[in-house]
Amino acid sequence: MATTYAQAGVNIEAGDAFVRDIKKAVRSTFTKGVLRDIGAFGAFYDARFKGYRSPVLVSSVDGVGTKLLVARMANKHDTVGQDLVNHCVNDILVCGALPLFFLDYFATGKLDLSSAAQVIRGFAQACRENGCALVGGETAEMPGMYNGKDYDLAGMIVGVVERKKMLDGSRVRKKDVLIGLPSTGLHTNGFSLARAVLFQRYDIDTMVPDLGTTMGEALLAVHRSYLKPVKPLLAKGLVHAMSHITGGGIVGNTKRIMPGGRTLKIDWRAWERPALYGLIQRSGEVPEEDMRRTFNLGVGLILVVSPREADRVIRSLRKRGERPMIIGEVA
Repeated sequence: MATTYAQAGVNIEAGDAFVRDIKKAVRSTFTKGVLRDIGAFGAFYDARFKGYRSPVLVSSVDGVGTKLLVARMANKHDTVGQDLVNHCVNDILVCGALPLFFLDYFATGKLDLSSAAQVIRGFAQACRENGCALVGGETAEMPGMYNGKDYDLAGMIVGVVERKKMLDGSRVRKKDVLIGLPSTGLHTNGFSLARAVLFQRYDIDTMVPDLGTTMGEALLAVHRSYLKPVKPLLAKGLVHAMSHITGGGIVGNTKRIMPGGRTLKIDWRAWERPALYGLIQRSGEVPEEDMRRTFNLGVGLILVVSPREADRVIRSLRKRGERPMIIGEVA
């Protein structure tokens, strides 16, 4: 008996319909550098970088991890699309780079047009907010690899920085000040631990008084982008280095930008942790060391600046609605 591709679990027509559905959202992100519409075998981007004398391309790739399981539980999929773009933007931002374009990979067992479209629209929204073009992606339907409508995401971003303005940790000096910017929740790390302890006590739609919202809304808070408040500081050369606080926590990530012989002196009492972290720690009796190694603890980005410029940097951040916190120094 003949067997078709659709009978094997892959629906090409559904994939074509999906591409037609998302075209408007994708096109809304296009910048002047984008040279062709979506649908070609590759994306075309103009490599003339006006205003750069010695441009350096900076790239990064990442995923959303098991936060996707929370999105599936809540049947809310647009925020994880925003999460992925903003995460990637932050990863190149801490290198001094501004985003140019983003590509995605969406893999699923059976393509669900509704949830997939929500994800892509989340990509598009975050790309517009960051001035970054969504130039293409891949949608893979792989029955047997993924169960039913389960899906996974990956994203790749490319940005540009002037060579002499690259941030690689080489400018960090002893007594430099560590300025933290608040996170909007767990961002995209630590969800395996958070799910393991929280969902023993709470349902996804349980209203949690300590959080002022439901458990699902608290966990799905969008991983924010730090581009807008930090960009003016980069233009003025006020930042020696930055760290994006993802898996590994404050110390694990900030050590990555410390030159040889430099260590960190963190004042863990310098800020008040948001209630969600206390809830996680109490619910699972999680050791403090594990909390520090797993979560951002309310600090999503750290700027390393000269003591002489710290006040100026803080004033600039406050003008842009930020709540900067001095959380330590380079030792």
